[in-house]
Amino acid sequence: MNKRLAAAMCTYSALAVLAAFTLDGGILRNFVWILLAGLAAKTYIAYRAGW
Repeated sequence: MNKRLAAAMCTYSALAVLAAFTLDGGILRNFVWILLAGLAAKTYIAYRAGW
């Protein structure tokens, strides 16, 4: 795994954990988790495609 990909995935997971502990409402927290999951998927797809 590339160092940049690993750093990006660790950053996304750290942001998800911070969102879990700091955000109260279920709707906002779920939206942030969906957003971060989408960004992580987009990053992984771009990595696999060689962009």
